[in-house]
Amino acid sequence: MGFLDSLLGRSKVKGPAPDRLFAITTAAIAMETGPGIRTRGAAAIVFQPLATGDFAQIVSEMEEVVRGTGEETGTTLTTSDDTYGYRWMVLNDPDIEDLAVGVNAVSDALNIGGYGNRVLCAVFAFEDSSGQPLYFIYNYKRGTWYPFVPAGGEQQRSTERELQVKAQLGAELPIEPELERWFPLWGIPI
Repeated sequence: MGFLDSLLGRSKVKGPAPDRLFAITTAAIAMETGPGIRTRGAAAIVFQPLATGDFAQIVSEMEEVVRGTGEETGTTLTTSDDTYGYRWMVLNDPDIEDLAVGVNAVSDALNIGGYGNRVLCAVFAFEDSSGQPLYFIYNYKRGTWYPFVPAGGEQQRSTERELQVKAQLGAELPIEPELERWFPLWGIPI
């Protein structure tokens, strides 16, 4: 950052560290033993597809790789497009480490292909001891996590529960410090 940038109030966002995605694997252990939050065995990587042959080939090859390794690990893969034009590549596996590895493989392939800017986030599905769904969302552009807890009703969220989860797990995950960046994701297919 140069002098002019600081004078004009511009700042560079700290890029994501590759190991931050994998923090979910150790956090999952702490969640299960502490507040009783368990994985639902599902995760997704969300990206905005392009109608180019190159992009389609990268995605197709990644699907083949994940399905091929899934035969050994037990990971299954499905894809769906949402109403906003984003593609959800959904992985199912009871092992949280397998989910993190699969999500990371897809994001790496998109980055190497020059399409890292098309990735929106990764989402890992959990539930609390009462069966209430709880999602942990990884923002690739910021390299941080935040909880998302949908509440009853149309597009309602439990901000209070999200803050409780943040307090319980703040040491385990690199949590997004700016609460206004905790964007809800409605219609999560996992």
